[in-house]
Amino acid sequence: MTLQTRTVLVIGRPSGIALATVQALVAAGAEVILAGRTLDGSIDSVERAQVDLTDESSIAALAASLGTVDHVVSTASARARGALADLQPETIALSFATKVTGPILLAKHFAPLMPADGSFVFFSGQSAQKPMPGMLAVGATNGAVDVVVRSLAVELAPIRVTAISPGTIDTGAYDGLGTEKKAALFASREGTSPAGRIGTADDIAAAVLFALTNTFVTGHTLPVDGGEALV
Repeated sequence: MTLQTRTVLVIGRPSGIALATVQALVAAGAEVILAGRTLDGSIDSVERAQVDLTDESSIAALAASLGTVDHVVSTASARARGALADLQPETIALSFATKVTGPILLAKHFAPLMPADGSFVFFSGQSAQKPMPGMLAVGATNGAVDVVVRSLAVELAPIRVTAISPGTIDTGAYDGLGTEKKAALFASREGTSPAGRIGTADDIAAAVLFALTNTFVTGHTLPVDGGEALV
């Protein structure tokens, strides 16, 4: 499938993975709409729109205003890292509302407006398959995304539904660790990763384009982690 002249709605911030995805889609000839809670950060030739994935009325309003779209990609997430003793119910609930309930509601309101060869791409993560301390809420959220993708792929067929599961990606998400701790973490993971490097936002964008254009892929979570989950 070509993305030439197809309309793709991308939900996320105008940075990191969402930005790389938008740029790859534009290069592929797609007509792109980037939606998020705010309209900060303009991108040439890309329409902007507002949406709050934790608010069904906001999702319904966006669907009504856009009408038919061919594909929907949601990169949105809410930070939910933390040790068990420090986790708050509100943190867990926001994570699920953004990455699980939000995509379900996107499917509810956009699928009726899509062509039969349309698709959804959502985001899971390696923590769904490889538990580690401090990632309980993140892993639980991502595991739920995997279930949602399989279920929607069956219920919405022939519209396709897939998820991307990134490994360690250098998008700025780790900057909060500080320069030294981030460098140490990346060096450690580069040393054990079969791919021998940390991933980039462009690696993930390429996977999104694959999921959007390969019409024989649906109901699966695609790992893009350099083999990190194997070790």
